[in-house]
Amino acid sequence: QVQVVESGGGLVQAGGSLRLSCAASGSTLSQYTIGWYRQAPGEERVRVATIASRGYTNYADSVKGRFTISRDNAKNTVYLQMNSLKPEDTAVYYCNTAFAQWSWGQGTQVTVSS
Repeated sequence: QVQVVESGGGLVQAGGSLRLSCAASGSTLSQYTIGWYRQAPGEERVRVATIASRGYTNYADSVKGRFTISRDNAKNTVYLQMNSLKPEDTAVYYCNTAFAQWSWGQGTQVTVSS
């Protein structure tokens, strides 16, 4: 059973930065395309970034140029560097495979104040 743990969220002012981490037990993240997802209150969960096992990345238009997804295979961790944060980035952020194959973790709350 794969368990993912997201961390690094917090409260930040607009224009600020945060780095989220996704750690997994029970699986090797480097074998999968991993995605970061977010869910704002009252909205559906959406994927905002992915990183393939070979390192190729893809981003939703809403975060392109501001967010960077990366991975450290030695630490079995995937990161999401978020810069130039906007109030509309406020959400709970989750990680999972690109096809959401695993059970969802608790997520990490990101709140951006204006």
